[in-house]
Amino acid sequence: MCGIMGYVGEKQALAVVVDGLRRLEYRGYDSAGVAVVSGGQLETRKKAGKLANLESLLGSDPLPESVIGIGHTRWATHGGPTDANAHPHVSEDGKVAVIHNGIIENFAELRDELTQAGVTLRSETDTEVVAHLLAAILPSTGMDLAEAMRLVCRRLSGAFTLVALHSDIPDVVVAARRNSPLVVGRGIGENFLASDVAAFIAHTRHAIELGQDQVVEITRDQITVTDFYGVPAEVTEYEVTWDASAAEKGGYETFMAKEIAEQPKAVADTLLGRVDAAGLLKLDEMRLTEAQLREIDKVVVIACGTAYHAGMVAKYALEHWTRLPCEVELASEFRYRDPVVNVRTLVIAISQSGETMDTLMAMRYAREQGARVLAICNTQGSTIPRESDAALYTHAGPEVAVASTKAFLTQLVACYLVALFVAQVRGNKFGDEISAIVRDLSDMPRKVDLVLDTSEEMKALAAELKDAPSVLFIGRHVGFPVALEGALKLKELAYMHAEGFAAGELKHGPIALLEEGVPVIVIVPSPTGRGLLHEKIVSNIQEVRARGARTIVIAEEGDESVVPYADHLIRIPACPTLMQPLVATVPLQVFAAAMAAAKGHDVDQPRNLAKSVTVE
Repeated sequence: MCGIMGYVGEKQALAVVVDGLRRLEYRGYDSAGVAVVSGGQLETRKKAGKLANLESLLGSDPLPESVIGIGHTRWATHGGPTDANAHPHVSEDGKVAVIHNGIIENFAELRDELTQAGVTLRSETDTEVVAHLLAAILPSTGMDLAEAMRLVCRRLSGAFTLVALHSDIPDVVVAARRNSPLVVGRGIGENFLASDVAAFIAHTRHAIELGQDQVVEITRDQITVTDFYGVPAEVTEYEVTWDASAAEKGGYETFMAKEIAEQPKAVADTLLGRVDAAGLLKLDEMRLTEAQLREIDKVVVIACGTAYHAGMVAKYALEHWTRLPCEVELASEFRYRDPVVNVRTLVIAISQSGETMDTLMAMRYAREQGARVLAICNTQGSTIPRESDAALYTHAGPEVAVASTKAFLTQLVACYLVALFVAQVRGNKFGDEISAIVRDLSDMPRKVDLVLDTSEEMKALAAELKDAPSVLFIGRHVGFPVALEGALKLKELAYMHAEGFAAGELKHGPIALLEEGVPVIVIVPSPTGRGLLHEKIVSNIQEVRARGARTIVIAEEGDESVVPYADHLIRIPACPTLMQPLVATVPLQVFAAAMAAAKGHDVDQPRNLAKSVTVE
């Protein structure tokens, strides 16, 4: 959600901070602000709306030169997207500025305490209380800013990343994290804080993971990390393997268009190096023994949104290849229904950012019950893989557009790899069988590339259907999650009614939605891999057409049986049944983006959405 940037060094802080915020715009936000310390004075500027509004304000009311600063893009939770609620928030004495990502759950109690002490609060946010609490501690105790932050954090409940400046301490930025992303960038003569490495990648590739309940203090030459009680903490440094150009549009009209085009490479990169010299599959980080994996008697996949749809596909692969029962759960519901998990349960947590709060809390609950957790994630050093027993990274590179594309395809690949790895360890598949499936997977980047050639057809179709009030999607087997994903993309980007259904469920209610001209997109299973299902979905297409609906059929090359019933036919390459989602999803991504563009919407930053959902 919110984007955070902090800097101490030799450069002009404002330029560094604003550039960092610009690189974090993909996270979704509705206001922006900055603060610097100069000449012993704290100066802030903030504005509702896009970053351009803040830059316009800075043009007419500039900040003084400074080598220390913080910046923030806010996605509203407590209080609407107004100038007053934008961050940074400043204490009454004008000395402390605070920015914040997350939710402080006991803010009402703290707010009442401050009000009774005579403090006037100027916003509706939960964040402002932290600025006043820090300001109240510092002059009365003589503590430094880091110690004051530790003391305040021990009073807070909820999920938060906090970053603070003090006008009397012009060379230090202090931050804290609990259940919310924060990463440190180590430079030469300068250091950085951010919610994502993309914010500082133009300056340094050297990053430091921060653990749970830690406070970090940065100066231009030093980084100090402790827990909330001041105990020094060990940190893990790593090098970011992509550069700033990977987060630029590269000549495409939108980041989403660029990321759709990058999918063949992303899939190939995710497959790279997965087989060792002995021909065995391996994961990135494995802290589970083979004996522990052999004890597993159930798999539970937890995820949200698009990642949940990847998990639905994973269920088919896991049960088919490992013969283990698999459940797929919405992470936001998982821990509230008293799920049955134990030491013999493998929980697979899927999250692009590795910071998705619903998934993180569900994962922690599962671990408390004794379950083993394996993370599928695109972000090295993030919380979910760090707290898991095993991890497999999807090497998709940065995904800037809010609506997920290449992250989804690489999550699918990772799910296949995990299923095969478990089958390998448990002896469900012979080595040559696994090798044959991996070869099929290795051919998928080429096939995804072929599907991209259908983009112009989907764009033309979107222009034709842009005024449709609703679009329905149907599929069977692994085509059902693809239908759900296609509908989700259309909701996210085009702001229109779209629903995905299991095709066999049409007659159980949804068929009532069909009327003359309603577009229905059908994902047709392979006629060779699932012959019976193929026959059934051809019947479903005829049911749809009989009620006047408009059929848009996505079918494999060579499948002629659907031709008489398709108003529009989109061809995809033939591939193994379980892998069809890798190619069938791509036309739906293009369609949704084109529909949004035809309606005049912001394709990369849809309204009300954030890239990384770091609050429950």
